[in-house]
Amino acid sequence: MAAIIICASVALPLTAFAQMSDTDYCNALSKLYRETIPSTATPDVTVPDAMSKCGSSPAGAIPVLEKALKDNKVTLPKRT
Repeated sequence: MAAIIICASVALPLTAFAQMSDTDYCNALSKLYRETIPSTATPDVTVPDAMSKCGSSPAGAIPVLEKALKDNKVTLPKRT
């Protein structure tokens, strides 16, 4: 029983540490969009606005960027 408690106490902080912050994930989505969607493509008007909000409001920007990427058949990055 003690071994389980020790393993859990070590593993939980590592799991939390491995999770990417909303801001970092939003920035990763923005970068992926810029790298995979042709610059000649007409972006949805919400995409540039969402990209600009990664620093101040990532929770609102992430769903917009995820949808734009999925609509273009781009695989989303993992949040690790």
